[in-house]
Amino acid sequence: MSFYLNFLLISTVRRCTARSRLRSAFSLFALISVFCALLGCSDSATESNGQSEVQRPKVALIMKSLANEFFVAMADGARQHHAEHSSQYDLIVNGIKDESDLTQQVTLVEQMMAIGVDVIVIAPADSKALVPVLKRAVNAGIVVVNIDNQLDQSVLQQANLSVPFVGPDNRAGAKKVGDYLAKQLQPGSEVAIIAGIATAFNGQQRQAGFEDSMQQTGMKVVSVQNGDWQQAKASTITSALVNEYPNLAAVLCANDSMALGAAAVLKQAGKSEQIKLVGFDNIAAAKELLANDRLVATAEQYGGQLAVFGIDFALEILAGGQPKDKKTPVDLITKAATP
Repeated sequence: MSFYLNFLLISTVRRCTARSRLRSAFSLFALISVFCALLGCSDSATESNGQSEVQRPKVALIMKSLANEFFVAMADGARQHHAEHSSQYDLIVNGIKDESDLTQQVTLVEQMMAIGVDVIVIAPADSKALVPVLKRAVNAGIVVVNIDNQLDQSVLQQANLSVPFVGPDNRAGAKKVGDYLAKQLQPGSEVAIIAGIATAFNGQQRQAGFEDSMQQTGMKVVSVQNGDWQQAKASTITSALVNEYPNLAAVLCANDSMALGAAAVLKQAGKSEQIKLVGFDNIAAAKELLANDRLVATAEQYGGQLAVFGIDFALEILAGGQPKDKKTPVDLITKAATP
């Protein structure tokens, strides 16, 4: 280009008078400016295209209560995965105040839609109530993956919606825990179940797994109550159980947070040895109870990896993969045996 401009300049100077030389010089300057502007525009377009090529998908992780150690571990696992794969996606982590705050979780989904995320990985607080807002998200072109607590299949069908589930078989996991507990009891022993939220599918499945085990091993289930995943509520329920059933031999809690509440009551009542206790989730505090023989067993569903499983699968779908359910591991945890 410089050769062409020099040729233009020499030709103009030779043909023009002194007066016209100045006018031609201005014309040539304008011509050079146009060339430079064109080159500048070309560079900008290339840079802009380059930026769009490296734009990372935005992934929103929406969990249940961040007051629950299980979901704190889930968030930490997701953040660690993102730190190791930050060039592949951007991560936004959200959670609600407590397990029953459905309105806030719906609001979080709406907020993530408003800021234009590409992916929502959600552990719904309720298996039914979140379906309408998630349908809006899917209709908006967002990839939605369900983790931890499975959405209600009948409600999904009514909404003509398909959302892949990535998570464990909660019923099978609870049955493993119940079967291990039964080996420590006599047939016909009185047991009580403290379940999760009544409308949460994982809570229903864990309750069913406990009931399967107790029925098959000949135990007598004297009480089933919903502790709503809350430690304080489980404490209240356990206190009433201890007073109402003097021959109670075991309490089966659908998560470890509720087991912590039950354990505190049993210790205060001096019944930690008489009444055996099991949980589900294998949070750090439960490991301490196991070590001190105040918890017989729990279940490990690898909360620190569960969100990662969901994120990886969502990115796979975003890249053209087929959405389908994926089972993740769940293992029995005892004082003597860990996976």
